Amino acid sequence: MAATGKYVVGTTAGETFQSFIPDMLPPDPMPGLEEGDFDLMEKANRALGRLDGIATLLPDPALFIYFYVRKEALLSSQIEGTQSSLSDLLLFESEDAPGIPVNDVQEVSNYVAAMDHGLLRLRRDSFPLSARLIREIHAVLLSKGRGSERSPGEFRRSQNWVGGTRPSNARFVPPPMENVPDLMANLERFLHDDPRPTPVLIKAAIAHVQFETIHPFLDGNGRLGRLLITFVLRAEGALQEPILYLSLFFKQHRQEYYDHLQRVRTEGDWIGWLRFFLTGVHETCQQAGQTAQAILRLFEESRRKIEGLGRRAGSAHRVHEYLKKRPVLSASTAAAGLGMSTPTVQTVLTGLMQLGLVREITGRHWRRTYVYEPYMRILSEGTEPLR
Repeated sequence: MAATGKYVVGTTAGETFQSFIPDMLPPDPMPGLEEGDFDLMEKANRALGRLDGIATLLPDPALFIYFYVRKEALLSSQIEGTQSSLSDLLLFESEDAPGIPVNDVQEVSNYVAAMDHGLLRLRRDSFPLSARLIREIHAVLLSKGRGSERSPGEFRRSQNWVGGTRPSNARFVPPPMENVPDLMANLERFLHDDPRPTPVLIKAAIAHVQFETIHPFLDGNGRLGRLLITFVLRAEGALQEPILYLSLFFKQHRQEYYDHLQRVRTEGDWIGWLRFFLTGVHETCQQAGQTAQAILRLFEESRRKIEGLGRRAGSAHRVHEYLKKRPVLSASTAAAGLGMSTPTVQTVLTGLMQLGLVREITGRHWRRTYVYEPYMRILSEGTEPLR
């Protein structure tokens, strides 16, 4: 195996460094799966197909998608070092105060908005997955908070680097700025099957590595590179909804993830990366199915417990339905959303606490916040911030 690009020498502040210019796509030769790998490829494809229908198992598919998008946003941002939790994000979106610095939650919220924007352009506007759309998505990703001063929506016009304090001691230095437009144009052609078609999972895997190697923006490259996987699968019709959160797999195998990206560059180890990527797709799809089944079981168990409340069960069922959409809320929020009185909702929440379905999380006697705890436990699995 040989490197998939070349190093060029640059100079900054009197120090020399080597930046890496990747070869144009597609790889030459294209990475060939070995006989034993075809089974892995088939498993990943079948799992992806099953995942695409999983949301329909739930009473409210849109709700499942809503939380999956937020989970992917949270996980991808955590890989970059944010300390948000899912409950922080939900509190922030409901205009309540999260328990961490707002910048961290804003970053995750931007990711949700960026995914929504890209999917809307692909689905409603039939806009092609292109360098222009990638710039649009980046502008949303860095629209507010941390990174908003780092040229949102514009390819970089200066040298960047990964790790270290400057290019000369960095872990990886992407190509010089003057190479970025041509490399991104080539990536766009590859996404459009020019010069030849590429199987969708292989295309998504290769495109992700190439994007991360180009690192075309001053900030947000890691998050956008992971978003790109979702957009490729959606644009190719492999997924109708964004419910593959590969960032969980990348977070759980963070160092291996970074090592694979680097070995593609330095050793041309595409096959090692493809095996890692396909394994991630297969495992993540299986986990998504298990999550859907666990949510279904929980909702049914909760319904049966609520039936035991007797004449209060009617109001409790209404609050329970609302908790499915807003698992972190206050009594006044639920009352406004349901058209019920705050005292009635407060009485229901007290009953649900006694059933072990909700927990009060502020410890205050005023503006108390409640969480549908067993539901949040399922939704939040794997989202503990990295330390």
